[in-house]
Amino acid sequence: MSNRFEITTYEREYLRELARKVIEYSNLPIMEERKKQWYAHNQLQGSKPPIIMEWYTFAGDVMPAMKCESDSAKAIEGQLVSHIMNHELIDDDKVMPSFFPIHWQISNNRLGVEYAVQHAKDSSGRELGFHIDPPIKDITKDLGLLKHSQFSVDREGTYAWKAFVDETIGDILPTRIKNGSMDWFFCLTAVTVNLMSMENMFVAMIDHPDEFHQMMSFITDDSLAFTKWQEDENLLVLNNDNDYVGSGSYGFTNELPVSDTYAKTGKVTAKDLWCNFNSQESVGLSPSMYAEYIFPYYRKVADHFGQMYYGCCEPVHEIWDNCLSELSNLHKVSVSAWCDEDFIGDRLHGGKTIYSRKPSPNFIGVGETLDEKAFAEHISKTLQAAKGCPLEFIFRDIYILNGDQSKPARAIKIVREQIEKMRA
Repeated sequence: MSNRFEITTYEREYLRELARKVIEYSNLPIMEERKKQWYAHNQLQGSKPPIIMEWYTFAGDVMPAMKCESDSAKAIEGQLVSHIMNHELIDDDKVMPSFFPIHWQISNNRLGVEYAVQHAKDSSGRELGFHIDPPIKDITKDLGLLKHSQFSVDREGTYAWKAFVDETIGDILPTRIKNGSMDWFFCLTAVTVNLMSMENMFVAMIDHPDEFHQMMSFITDDSLAFTKWQEDENLLVLNNDNDYVGSGSYGFTNELPVSDTYAKTGKVTAKDLWCNFNSQESVGLSPSMYAEYIFPYYRKVADHFGQMYYGCCEPVHEIWDNCLSELSNLHKVSVSAWCDEDFIGDRLHGGKTIYSRKPSPNFIGVGETLDEKAFAEHISKTLQAAKGCPLEFIFRDIYILNGDQSKPARAIKIVREQIEKMRA
């Protein structure tokens, strides 16, 4: 986005109406209740599991048509309408924000390599599928293609955007500088697969283990250099409030920040932050191979941060005992539809790691109707498996509603009913 922003009188007035509605909703008593619920939950003192419905994957089924035409106005409209729509149509346990985030405009030419990407459209025209032609064809010959990443920040552009939003709606909904550049940054095996393909990644561990470790070490150190650069440039921002952390969860906590640096100077370091990481691409590995070829690099990342969220869609039960349980700052672990719920429930029982359940998306995303009886049984099974564990529900990877916008809200209602039955 350039630093010249255009907006019509109509667009400005419409955005101000939206901003008034967002701040009105943010001041509702239920939002304060949810905020308290999240703080208690993340500090392992919650009385009931919070529920989140990620809907951006099925946004085409629920978002109204844009009313603004200029790019700058649409950028504001999209964020405001998404919050309003979530509250009015879905009504999960997200907290309506009381500010408009302005993200640092940060660039990173990660590892100095370029990827040839081919996209494929589905029946609705969405480009969900893709293929990457990996730059590393032979790990013994091509490691020299990897370079130290170059980082930059457009402070002028960031502040110009902030000033524009301030002038447009800031007297109603104040702006706040945030930083989302590392939200999904530490998924190291995703980087590896993009570099060399999944098949070559698995083969290299057996045929060329030394070179594979060399590559993983380079990727890890380069990734942490990005964090260090942001520390030095004073770009890091606390994510301990109404901030997206992990794969769908939120970061409300009084347990961060923790660093002496922040206490003395107010400067944010990695130790003051939540960090999200996963390794979906290594699902095909045995627990022992994961421990040898993958986990040492994830542990190195974890050692730099305050609190960790591990996992996304991959099952974690096979690597819990020999790897993940060793992370002292692992505060949440994703328990996906492919995970052994009972096993993880047993391991997390009475502990300090939150059981972050990802129910199967098929109940909501497949078929024209929600099978409420089967869905309730699905949720009840989780509640039984996670009994005695701090628990949260995160619905993700639902790509279509098949014409029924009511399914997400009905699903949330059923989850709340099942929670109350369990508590009765």
